[in-house]
Amino acid sequence: MAGPYLGEKRETGGRPRVIAHRGASAMQPEHTLAAYTTAFDLGVDGIECDVRLTADHHLVCVHDRRANRTSNGKGVISTLELAHLEGLDWASWKELDDGSANEQADSDPGRGRILTLNRLLDSLTSQRQELLTLIETKHPTRYGGLVERQLVTALREFGLTTGDLPQLPHVRVMSFSLMALVRMRGLAPQVPLVHLVAQSAPRLSWDGSLPTGINIVGLDMRIVRRSSAIVRAHQRRGHEVYVWTVNEPEDVERCVELGVDVMISDRPSDVMALLG
Repeated sequence: MAGPYLGEKRETGGRPRVIAHRGASAMQPEHTLAAYTTAFDLGVDGIECDVRLTADHHLVCVHDRRANRTSNGKGVISTLELAHLEGLDWASWKELDDGSANEQADSDPGRGRILTLNRLLDSLTSQRQELLTLIETKHPTRYGGLVERQLVTALREFGLTTGDLPQLPHVRVMSFSLMALVRMRGLAPQVPLVHLVAQSAPRLSWDGSLPTGINIVGLDMRIVRRSSAIVRAHQRRGHEVYVWTVNEPEDVERCVELGVDVMISDRPSDVMALLG
């Protein structure tokens, strides 16, 4: 694909921002503190995480509904208490890029500990940078709106519900659930929202429209590969466009050519190298 030098500045204000998907998840086990501290060290523009509620109503950073894939335990996250989840190993399952198993968890037990949202926010705020912080609430869940209520409580504790401030993370809350976004708008109206759109969405809107009060769309990279029309449609309406998961060089180039605002990647180091 012919295209510009990936490091050149766009007229809209520069290169797309690079966001570490579940932390630097190609380099470290996803959603562990090590994945995020690695991302900070890489100099990323921000991070992304998913949150779920435990049985005793703690927000933890886990993508899947069940613990099976990313820990040595089993069971639905929402039915397990935090103390049980903290007893599991969330790191050694990961095969690193060199083909080895992740053995560092044995020498550092904290490395494989489940990451709570509060612990992640504490680490983020200690960076004293305006890191773009994308938090996705996962639905459907047995707890419904309690997820957003607990999220707002956590954000408020760190002073992150009153808009973007200097030397603090710039939070965006994302969801595929419109109801979840409506709840967030009511609970914390100054926190910007991202409406996520998957390739499998049954009524994918191609005209660039978004629900009232939402000005950011999150698009599956597979949609962007299929057609640039939806990106252009949102840009014409003045919306920001976030794209996930951008790992391949041709996808990076496509996103740069389209002038998207954010690229969410498992491999932020590789993406930043391509951007120069």
